[in-house]
Amino acid sequence: METTFNDIYDRYHNDLYQYVFYLVKNKQACEDIVQEVYIKVLKSHQHFRGESSEKTWLFSIAKHTTIDYFRKQQRQHNKLAHFFNKDQELGKIIDKDPLPEEIVMKNEAIQSVYQLLDHLTLDQRNVVVLRFVQMMSIHETAKILEWSESKVKTTQHRAIKRLQAMAEGGGKS
Repeated sequence: METTFNDIYDRYHNDLYQYVFYLVKNKQACEDIVQEVYIKVLKSHQHFRGESSEKTWLFSIAKHTTIDYFRKQQRQHNKLAHFFNKDQELGKIIDKDPLPEEIVMKNEAIQSVYQLLDHLTLDQRNVVVLRFVQMMSIHETAKILEWSESKVKTTQHRAIKRLQAMAEGGGKS
């Protein structure tokens, strides 16, 4: 198992880290999620049936782990909301952490797209990152997201149209 795990780590770690980072945009959270993914891989590798590639299986675990992270964040946010006076607007609370530019490529166009990803839905962001950053096929993306290929295509189309509209108009629709 150790050899198999090391092989998975060596082949996919950079892609896995990049995928999770594009979704959470926080280095510490990304490292925590990636670590949790590897723990799940170690615990469940003997159950891997080979119905998909190891990479697809790994990214599927990462997707679920990231969704769990977002759910936990939402629950924590909701708990904090109860401590605030009802007259105060929670919308005024803004995350002041800067984007970790040292991780993002220096290319201005890529940085612009990276920032525009914030304005996509989580589903759209997942598709864009898997398809165009990780260069996965529609079939692989569908398996990771547990969707039909048709849903991947539709979500990809809507995400691209939204990105194009924002890039052309400068608006954040």
